[in-house]
Amino acid sequence: MDATETPQALASDLAAVARGLRQSTVELRAMERAIGSGIIWGGEGLIVTCAHVLRGGGRASGAPMVRLADGRLLRAAVLACDRRVDLAVVRVDAHDLPAASIGDSDRLRAGELVLAVGHPWGLIGAVVTGVVYAASGPEAPTGSPWIRADLRLAPGHSGGPMADARGRVVGVNTMIAGGLALAVPSRVAGALVERCRAR
Repeated sequence: MDATETPQALASDLAAVARGLRQSTVELRAMERAIGSGIIWGGEGLIVTCAHVLRGGGRASGAPMVRLADGRLLRAAVLACDRRVDLAVVRVDAHDLPAASIGDSDRLRAGELVLAVGHPWGLIGAVVTGVVYAASGPEAPTGSPWIRADLRLAPGHSGGPMADARGRVVGVNTMIAGGLALAVPSRVAGALVERCRAR
């Protein structure tokens, strides 16, 4: 996104970025109700979400279901669930999925524009925008394990993407604290995905 763009061009670019993110954001369901969001991470059926999203389905709910942006509803198998970092990886039996573009969370800086996509309150593919309040990473002054952003998240955004202005996923939205959205950095989510692939 060019800083010299007109407001109309900027709005058009953001709309295109949001459209792409919505294609790679899924809805997690259990017991015929929505429990959160997830991100298609690679084309081999892997989906990243939050560990607390899967817990929200309850033990009696069985395997979670995944609703894709095109409406397909697929049963998912849980490959990993790390409550320490509030991340989980599930797999669906599909290989034609529109995977998200993954960004480098360590390059994110305070003040950058970010977007979040999710399914709060039954609103499919809801988009919010904001700015990074405090980054996370080796050079971040806060030393926080989360990306903090001025984004208006709601229940149902959990597990969905936090993306930069180019649509690259830099975090997995996990909670709200102190009025700010917190996301697990893509670096951490990517490491969990790689461990699943290595099995």
